[in-house]
Amino acid sequence: MPKIGAHMSIAGGVSKALDRGSELGLDTIQMFTKNANQWRGRSVTDEERQRFIQRKAETGIDPIVAHDSYLINLASPDREMFARSLTAFEDEMDRCHQLGIRYLVMHPGGHLGAGEERGVEQIGEAIRVALLEKDETGVQVILETTAGQGTQIGYRFEHLRDIMAKVNIPQRIGICVDTCHIFAAGYDIRTRQAYEETMAEFDRVIGIGNLSVIHANDSKRELGSRVDRHEHIGLGQIGEDAFSFFLNDPRLSNLPFILETPKTSPETQVPMDTVNVSRLRKLIRRKP
Repeated sequence: MPKIGAHMSIAGGVSKALDRGSELGLDTIQMFTKNANQWRGRSVTDEERQRFIQRKAETGIDPIVAHDSYLINLASPDREMFARSLTAFEDEMDRCHQLGIRYLVMHPGGHLGAGEERGVEQIGEAIRVALLEKDETGVQVILETTAGQGTQIGYRFEHLRDIMAKVNIPQRIGICVDTCHIFAAGYDIRTRQAYEETMAEFDRVIGIGNLSVIHANDSKRELGSRVDRHEHIGLGQIGEDAFSFFLNDPRLSNLPFILETPKTSPETQVPMDTVNVSRLRKLIRRKP
């Protein structure tokens, strides 16, 4: 059965993400390992590491998925920015290793005008370098599909395929499909036929076996808009049916489904993680 979770805050310490996830009854969580808007965070102390590992065992939340900093851009044509991004990315891998987190989700990056082909090549080479430098960590890098906003790379399945081929360490790299992002990028998933066609294309280009994480987000904007705006489940342009197709696809039955939807409703200010989790769970067909 799919594992349902959400992105949890680490305010107050990294183990607090597990506490918050447990309070909501989540099966899995995603988290940052430091402030996502800073290049480097303070080192994880032994006490923090032990507390995190203890709370993981106590809560039973698994898997735990980390997301890297929004500042990192491994496609940057600026040498200083690229070097800084690579150092920060390797630091993210170290932090995951310290906390026993297997999956590190990353946005591939933006080419900033240098061109998609060059960007894909540079991202693949950078990830390969990082994986070889940090071989002892065992951390699996998870490339996230993007909406294609600006000069983002990753809005076509072919981009991710080519990055993976450049990395050429298949056991250390996987894919995160973000439902909002692929929809905004032009991959329709709203009907059974559209879903099957999109997943058949994903399987042909990348391979279903390389899919490790699902980001379950509805979209504020229309199909092919290339705009990344998340919406509550069933209240956006995608609609509930698509999430039912994902959740009941036997090929995806063991994957973590992570919500990155808004934390509150603008009208009521009601905390929405519980609402969205409930909506997803109700879409899973259970055996009688």
